[in-house]
Amino acid sequence: MNLPIILMIAPGNTPFMRPRVIVNCAMSPDGKIAGTERRQLRISSPEDMERVRELRSQCQAILVGAGTILADDPHLTVKGLPRDAQALRVVLDPRGKVPETALVLDGRASTLMVTTEDCARTYPGAEVARLGRGAIDLGALLNLLERRGVSSLLVEGGGETIYSFFRWGLVDVYSVFVGDFVIGGREAPTPVDGEGFRTGEHVPLRLVSVERLGGGVHLTYEVRRDG
Repeated sequence: MNLPIILMIAPGNTPFMRPRVIVNCAMSPDGKIAGTERRQLRISSPEDMERVRELRSQCQAILVGAGTILADDPHLTVKGLPRDAQALRVVLDPRGKVPETALVLDGRASTLMVTTEDCARTYPGAEVARLGRGAIDLGALLNLLERRGVSSLLVEGGGETIYSFFRWGLVDVYSVFVGDFVIGGREAPTPVDGEGFRTGEHVPLRLVSVERLGGGVHLTYEVRRDG
């Protein structure tokens, strides 16, 4: 996917480049991505699964948080593609909780485990980047990925990870499939969890496309930079 690399201004007015960031997820019509037990739940239609496969094959890197690995244990690969054509798998693991048996460490594609300078954890068969103290420095991560030739990063979850990218103004495209069944639950996770935004701090979006896929609908938004 030949997408533009974004110029950012770091603290101290130092410019740096970063990949275009696409957040992709699926939710129920009532805004949930799983039930209260937080187990993996397929919301996407077969048509949307094919869309996601195509999107993954076009991006140079796919990112999830440790919570997604612990809950779903995904491969983060595209079936049928050879190893050298797979996207770089990026996992945020600030506390070193991802087990060595996780499928993301299976060698089917290159994997970059990202943790903090406070965590000495190593991972078999994966590179490790230690960025930030206490919390992962997402700006430093995007700068690192850009220097590795990544021009498009696909962020797939979970809700805390997606919130962090929105919070730091690092999302360019928000892509969401809305399924055809209600999940409910006061404690059920949503696409964007975290602390949430206060009134007046919300992230403005611009709807750019609507597409019916099976029993659901796919919505694509761009993040507005004009306030």
